[in-house]
Amino acid sequence: MKAIIATKYGGPEVLQLKEIEKPTPKENEILIKVHATTVSAADFRMRSFTVPAPLWIPARIALGITKPRQPIFGSELSGEVEAVGKNVTRFKVGDQVFASTLTENFGGYAEYKCLPEKAMMAIKPDNMTYEEAAAFPIGATTALRMLRKGNTLAGVRGQKVLIYGASGSVGTYAVQLAKYFGAEVTGVCSTSNIEMVKSLGADHVIDYTKDDFSSREERYDVIFDTLAKFPKSKYSKILAPNGTFVSMAKLDTKENLGNLIFIKELIEKGEIKAVIDRCYPLEDMVEAHRYVDAGHKKGNVVITVEQKNVK
Repeated sequence: MKAIIATKYGGPEVLQLKEIEKPTPKENEILIKVHATTVSAADFRMRSFTVPAPLWIPARIALGITKPRQPIFGSELSGEVEAVGKNVTRFKVGDQVFASTLTENFGGYAEYKCLPEKAMMAIKPDNMTYEEAAAFPIGATTALRMLRKGNTLAGVRGQKVLIYGASGSVGTYAVQLAKYFGAEVTGVCSTSNIEMVKSLGADHVIDYTKDDFSSREERYDVIFDTLAKFPKSKYSKILAPNGTFVSMAKLDTKENLGNLIFIKELIEKGEIKAVIDRCYPLEDMVEAHRYVDAGHKKGNVVITVEQKNVK
């Protein structure tokens, strides 16, 4: 099968298309024929090894000292079940699924991937394509965990919520989820993304290139920093008394299948959607990473592993 292999840490050019052996599912695993994956923040950090200083040594030990221990990146995917192990009961051949591979040794950058049936995986909603489905497992569930940490789901409608980085993968989902739960949402993004963030339901949008939002008189009950770049000197000025600040920098990485199922139900109801900036074929993975490295993507960048737009 074809797969993208990272031979070492570095720029996008370390990613190479190669032929490797197709995996065989174990008794408790399913074999997925991958239709789509993404270039996520996890993939970027694994490839370039841009890890905060306090985490550098443990991260290097976990990911590989001199080169990636897992050379096939890809932390989320969608596809079709091609085979199942004899002990599998949750899925059957032909099922269309979407999944996170963060805790399953990654591997989305390939034509096939084996996952245990207990993985963070669910049946793909019928009302979306494989490309759209691949963009949900991490960004949407991360946004949901941020909202829960900020107590936005506590049933208090009308909370004023500021989302910093509202045009990114996590940010676009955070805007939609916060609106779904009844918050008054203010998104922060650049000029070119204002209309897109408004279209997701934001009540107000601040252009950070023109407006120093940290000096505004408005106070927010909850502030979400989806980029882990919002310094305390800024957020403390606009956080309401007893307000909550939630940053990606301090959000745990523990995944929960219940969150993915909840997101699936919202998708099926038409409550949230994926924002896809660009799609690239597997063979153009280097170009896809170069685009993401530039730092201007809107929502998600999707990789089409099999060239079919099947729902």
